[in-house]
Amino acid sequence: MATGPSAVTGLVAAATDTAAVTDASDAFRPAGLKWHRCATPIVKGATAFDRVGPVTVSKIIQCAELKVPLDHARPNGQKITLQLTRLPHRGKGKAKGDIVVNPGGPGASGALFAPAFYALNSPSMQAAYNVIGFDPRGIGFSKPALTCDADYGNAPRPAYGHGDATSIAVWLKRSKAYADACARKYGKGSPVNLLDHSKTTDSARDLNTIRAALGHKKLNYYGGSYGTYLGSVYATMFPKRVGKMVLDGNVDPANVWYGAQKPQNIAFNENMEYYFGWLARYDDRYHLGKTKAAVRAFYYSLEARLAKAPVVKNGTAVGAPELLDTLQNAAYKRSQGVWHSLAVGLSAYKTGDLNTFLETFGSNTIGGSDDNEFAAYHAIQCSDVQWPKNWRKWQADATRMDRIAPFSTWYNTWYNAPCMFWGAKPGTPVKVGQTRNLPKNILLFQATNDAATPYADALKLQKLLKGSHLVVQDGDRTHVIVHRGDRRPGGVDAIFDAYWLKDRLPAKPIVHVSQLGDPTPPPTPSKTGAPAGK
Repeated sequence: MATGPSAVTGLVAAATDTAAVTDASDAFRPAGLKWHRCATPIVKGATAFDRVGPVTVSKIIQCAELKVPLDHARPNGQKITLQLTRLPHRGKGKAKGDIVVNPGGPGASGALFAPAFYALNSPSMQAAYNVIGFDPRGIGFSKPALTCDADYGNAPRPAYGHGDATSIAVWLKRSKAYADACARKYGKGSPVNLLDHSKTTDSARDLNTIRAALGHKKLNYYGGSYGTYLGSVYATMFPKRVGKMVLDGNVDPANVWYGAQKPQNIAFNENMEYYFGWLARYDDRYHLGKTKAAVRAFYYSLEARLAKAPVVKNGTAVGAPELLDTLQNAAYKRSQGVWHSLAVGLSAYKTGDLNTFLETFGSNTIGGSDDNEFAAYHAIQCSDVQWPKNWRKWQADATRMDRIAPFSTWYNTWYNAPCMFWGAKPGTPVKVGQTRNLPKNILLFQATNDAATPYADALKLQKLLKGSHLVVQDGDRTHVIVHRGDRRPGGVDAIFDAYWLKDRLPAKPIVHVSQLGDPTPPPTPSKTGAPAGK
């Protein structure tokens, strides 16, 4: 896992590919974009954000398809198709510009992220900028879209375990089988050898093609999570092509990708410990334990029970993996809705309300889940750089880490384990920031207690991107902080807007913004339906 729970985290195709890491990669000339009404699935996906602001985004979203080379070294060769979306500005006259957005993952859909980003923009930002989303190669509505084993995620999956021999044997077999399935469908000899062309550098070149197709000399870009790595690689490869760039929830480019697991495991464990303490603080609501230790003991005993006997009912199941996967959302963001709903689900198990427990943590048992994001995550990360091939190293590292960070260490290990067996030639990381003409106006945002991309990563990236500025939200546990509700004067969203609308950077290279505070549970409904207080 690099930047997300199912995504949660690049590079040049080969160590000798130095000539490609220049503006000479502008060689491919794309056709102009033809915007049209989007297909029903995209419109339907946009409706989730219709009530976020004053704009019905599903009614204004537009689509276009862009053909790009499968291999940018062969611009006249085989092509693949990227799906783009656009949310047009609301102001009169010409837009101030286009902002191309990427939500990270890697593997998340940018085509469906664009309406969310637009809906959460301030009215002034909506009036000034078009928002452009795109599904990177192999992802979402782009063609082809990767899928290796649609049943891989069906619940209940085998328990991740804590290093026991049975779990290791089961998961090593599963991980190799998944990597082999991807190689058969998309590796050498397949109709589209996407596995050898899914590195972050491939997507950076695609970004440059999108810029050209939009008709711009420079790219305006927002990237969250893994999208910060894509953005920093783009800025290094195409420094003269960067207009404005915001990177939010930042990846340390010197730590891709195996090395990213250790700091993540520690940070996730710390955030979950904090959440256990929050649950204990509201024991009168959730009844999970009056102390952090009591709540922790409840969780790990529940995990152990579900590892042996998952809860299964009407095509939905919760085993130990499904519990952990969902509960980890509490470590991703400070949110009343998330923290409370997960607490209600845990409390429901304790009281015997298995229907609510299944509604909160359950996953489908049959029918084939959509593994596109999982497949794309591995297509990118496993080929960006060489992962260790020796299982003994993985096992030794995970065993040591599990002693101090047991919450997600083995989850993280098994999520990434297909990279041991991946059927694509690995690349060599771009040395981010080591280029001439690096833009000095890149703006970074980061929470100090972000677990998916720890705070130290942002400090390192800010140094590598010489001249960049970093906005830090102290004490916040949210992964990516723009559009998370901090609309105070001088707050995160105000700084974000000032950058885009007034070309204003913070006064200092690193500025700190105070956190918003922990959420509290919503009022308990009385028997009459009126709030009765905490």
